[in-house]
Amino acid sequence: MIVLVIPDVHLKPWVFDNAMEIMDTGVADRAVCLMDIPDDWGREHDLQLYEDTFDAAIRFQKEFPDTLWCYGNHDLSYRWLQYETGFSPDAIHVVNEKLDELRNELPVERRMAYVHRIDNVLFVHGGITQSFAECHAGDADIEDTGAVMERLNRLGRDEMWDDASPIWFRPQFSGDRMYRETELLQVVGHTPVKKLERRGSVLSCDLFSTYRTGKPIGTEEFLMIDTETWSFRGIN
Repeated sequence: MIVLVIPDVHLKPWVFDNAMEIMDTGVADRAVCLMDIPDDWGREHDLQLYEDTFDAAIRFQKEFPDTLWCYGNHDLSYRWLQYETGFSPDAIHVVNEKLDELRNELPVERRMAYVHRIDNVLFVHGGITQSFAECHAGDADIEDTGAVMERLNRLGRDEMWDDASPIWFRPQFSGDRMYRETELLQVVGHTPVKKLERRGSVLSCDLFSTYRTGKPIGTEEFLMIDTETWSFRGIN
């Protein structure tokens, strides 16, 4: 399957508009969004921008109902009232209301989760380590990825609001072993990179994030990946 990946959004409604244009060409079979829809440098009081960005996400979901959504730490900080960099107390109501509206557009609720799998590719905001999976998968067979994902997707704030969790982990700066790293490829956002970058079993694609000045860190490309062959390219 050819998948278009929408990485961390951070109050850029045009990201969804551009992704919609790409999807309209028919070059991808499905889209996956790694979320982090709210928050950006110095935008804590721009509630209209929060609304506009979520409305763009909702329009995208309506147009492409098979889209999968992977929770990011910035999305869940509003659900769980966990303050972090960029968190806007003014936007709590707007974010939670719009997240509910987006979820209500999903034909199946589980299409918004921490982790999704297509073929042997996992899509997750930060990344899943072998140790985290072993610690939190309960009595599931650690080699049974479906069962492990089911357990992980049931976890709550206590387990997930942690630097080692799938919404916070940064494999780009760690030597930790990734979950089933010889059999599975993980597509991740969360950590800004300058270009599409695969290191071992991790493919990083957060290319739309910016410095405090607003200057882009990455190439502002979308990732297009073949989930069967793991071949990939950028598209803008």
